[in-house]
Amino acid sequence: MTSALIVTADDFGRSREVNAAVVLALRAGVLTSASLMVTGDASDEAVAIARAHPELAVGLHAVVTDAAPALPAHSIPHLIDARGRLRRSAAAQGLQLALRRAARDEVARELAAQFARFAATGLPLAHVDGHHHLHVHPAVLDRLIPLALAHGARGIRIPADDAVLALRHDRRRLATKLVWAIAFGLLARRARRRLRGLPLVRCARVYGLLQTGDMNERYVLRVVASLAGAAEIYFHPSTQARGEPLGPNPTDLRALLDPAVRAAIAARALRLVSYPVLGAEAR
Repeated sequence: MTSALIVTADDFGRSREVNAAVVLALRAGVLTSASLMVTGDASDEAVAIARAHPELAVGLHAVVTDAAPALPAHSIPHLIDARGRLRRSAAAQGLQLALRRAARDEVARELAAQFARFAATGLPLAHVDGHHHLHVHPAVLDRLIPLALAHGARGIRIPADDAVLALRHDRRRLATKLVWAIAFGLLARRARRRLRGLPLVRCARVYGLLQTGDMNERYVLRVVASLAGAAEIYFHPSTQARGEPLGPNPTDLRALLDPAVRAAIAARALRLVSYPVLGAEAR
């Protein structure tokens, strides 16, 4: 069987510019999936887009940091900053979750509220992943898995980037990339053990962490050339001219629309799929 590739846009619903990029990448690019930020400023518009495009597999982009919460801020005080938003720093939020039982209790309620919001859309839950990958933090993952199963999720993203390929492509932010590769490698190893035997499909390789904010065409072509087995490449596309350094940006959108990327996928006979497709094949 030919190798399968999931192509995902994160932060769906965060802004109208992200939503517009998702539509473009679905209609004219290689996008198969999107991860919905149910607390995003443009989440209602994103849901309407998803309903109009049932070919788009939509999952939950669970937010524990740097986003608006689903619950009132006063009900989750250990997760919130002075702005009334989920704490911006993923490292600080992760430490809070590790040290404070109250924070762990609050994140359980916040995750349940986000899953409930997704369920209220009526969209099938294709997969689950997390903003800044904080969903693989043990305190988050152990509370997220039962919710994912209860809500019928078919897959879950566990980071599994190729550090050698990423660093050969771009050695900027070298120290940060090495820290991320080690830290998320350890978290991913624990996550895979925790998920063993559960009906949540995951990919052997997931690309996007180490090149986040600059998933340019040259890098994506290198990834496509290296693929073997089931893999996911995730992007943060946006139509906004000046993107964020590590977030939604037009460079990612250009890669999704690049004819050379589509041609490379076709040349390798890669099947563009989604987590539900992989889940059905794994039965």
